[in-house]
Amino acid sequence: MSTKWDDTSWQKEFLEIKAHSPSDAKLLIGGVKGLKGGWRLGVLHVEYERLKKIQEQQKQ
Repeated sequence: MSTKWDDTSWQKEFLEIKAHSPSDAKLLIGGVKGLKGGWRLGVLHVEYERLKKIQEQQKQ
């Protein structure tokens, strides 16, 4: 499986799925500025994948 590291489409979609804190929204829109931001963005991506999986299961 190949990962596109510059793909930000999930971030835009995740902003629409649920409400976020201002700091998380800024991170999703503006990108990572340091190690802490990278860690938090990784946590948000895992949450996004979990929510997408739940949505797909509900559609079936």
